[in-house]
Amino acid sequence: MATTAAASVSAAAPSTTDEQPLTHLEREVLEEYVKLKENLDKLAPLLADLGSDATAEILDGLRLLERKTSLVSTLLKASVYSIVLQQEMFDGVGD
Repeated sequence: MATTAAASVSAAAPSTTDEQPLTHLEREVLEEYVKLKENLDKLAPLLADLGSDATAEILDGLRLLERKTSLVSTLLKASVYSIVLQQEMFDGVGD
């Protein structure tokens, strides 16, 4: 990769003789930018892959989980209401 970075930096160097050559610091900065670009080029397909199919599968799974959780919550509320109602009826009969 260093040769690629060096080639890119030398390609970015001025081609006319009127312009001043790059300083050492400028070359180092350009090399770092080239490394950053290469890393971003490697990262882009991975992020695209993560953002496409996996997300749809996760969302489908979460929707199913939400429906099941909602059903369990409804059944729990109904059970609690039934117990409270039975308790009130039991207390009313005992008086």
